[in-house]
Amino acid sequence: MFEVHERLGTHCHEPVVAKVTLTHDQRDRGRLKLTSDTGEEVRVFLERGKPLLVGEYLKSVCGRHLQVEGAKEEVLEAGCDDWRTFARACYHLGNRHVRIEVGDRWLRIKPDHVLEEMLQLLGLETRQCEAVFMPESGAYAHGHHHHHDH
Repeated sequence: MFEVHERLGTHCHEPVVAKVTLTHDQRDRGRLKLTSDTGEEVRVFLERGKPLLVGEYLKSVCGRHLQVEGAKEEVLEAGCDDWRTFARACYHLGNRHVRIEVGDRWLRIKPDHVLEEMLQLLGLETRQCEAVFMPESGAYAHGHHHHHDH
């Protein structure tokens, strides 16, 4: 069993003995009971309020290193070619306090038929898909968020 109380950030030169694959909601929690990719039980006890990052390294009490991977999950992806239309969509989602991942004229949110209809009415094309969901951490969050190319 791995018992984890320590975060090492996104750079580590030590060998990784196991990985844990987490959804966005799991990465947002400070207390977790999981199974690693090697089949071992993992118990995570971290400070609350600071989500785990995809690619982040963890150190167990016994000194072994684990890495966090993002799980693919159902998301709603929307996009358009017009920056003004895209900006309006982001504004309206933000006004509703929706967690949103923002790319280059594309965005992802958790599936929601009401928001999907709103995005379509604003002029965006939408589709349901599976992807690792990495929403913005917020304007006042400490730390930064890395985006992948779409």
